[in-house]
Amino acid sequence: MPTAYISHPDCRRHDMGRGHPECPQRLDAIEDWLLASGIELALQRVEAPEVRLEDVELAHTHGYVSELAETLRACAESGLSHAFDPDTSANEHTWSAVSHAAGAAVKATEMVLDGEVANAFCAVRPPGHHATRNKAMGFCFFNSVAIAARYALDRRGLQRVAIVDFDVHHGNGTEDIIAGDERVLMVSIFQHPLYPYSGAVPQGENMVNVPVPAYTRGPEVRAMIEAMWLPALERFKPEMIFISAGFDAHREDDLGQLGLVDSDYEWMTRRIKEVALRHSQGRIVSCLEGGYNLGALSRSVGLHLRVLAGI
Repeated sequence: MPTAYISHPDCRRHDMGRGHPECPQRLDAIEDWLLASGIELALQRVEAPEVRLEDVELAHTHGYVSELAETLRACAESGLSHAFDPDTSANEHTWSAVSHAAGAAVKATEMVLDGEVANAFCAVRPPGHHATRNKAMGFCFFNSVAIAARYALDRRGLQRVAIVDFDVHHGNGTEDIIAGDERVLMVSIFQHPLYPYSGAVPQGENMVNVPVPAYTRGPEVRAMIEAMWLPALERFKPEMIFISAGFDAHREDDLGQLGLVDSDYEWMTRRIKEVALRHSQGRIVSCLEGGYNLGALSRSVGLHLRVLAGI
């Protein structure tokens, strides 16, 4: 079965302003790499639908969803921007981008569980893992991975799912949403201290947080993953794995100070896939989070996709 590549044109139209690192060109860089490498031939392209708000409320509060929808729809109607914090703002296209980004994650979950594809990668923006139950922050509005994980559990009847987060920044929003949910195991690695300055003390027993200091390089990160993530995943035996795929721990990325290289992302993806093949029927849904150096991002996503597609 193929690997699904799920995106939507409106994910490029969300724009937080000149010079902002979370820019539309991120998706363009990935597309350029796909065309140049020829890997596109191994992928099944799917256009993301809009998410159903009742599915969003599996992870976010009703009040937050209603308020965010009202604010972003007002931006769409007026053409004006709205700032949620100094780093996170919306333009007239943000509501559509947010809706399709979360919709991509749910669609990917459906396709994988229905056996239409082996696994899926959602090339979407804005990212999601900083969005808490009731707050937009850190470039994020809806937490697509948390929504998809809860969808697999609450709508599709799975008993155990894992979330793997390898962004340079701690996925505080995902932790806020799923802390204490024994059906979910979250394993993550991130630079600490660094925005959002959380994660050193896990909020729940279903968390395996691995904070690492600045300038940690790939061999040390791999050793930590071998020692901490993989035994926990083996014990948990997830029925499906969701990946918050952030590529900003790359040594070329200026938003962090970790020292990963392209091959480290390939190695991580391979190890996650091995767990999925043993326990999850190979079922993986990966969603783009961070990654702001366009060259490092496109190369690393390319290797991530090569492993997922088995080529």
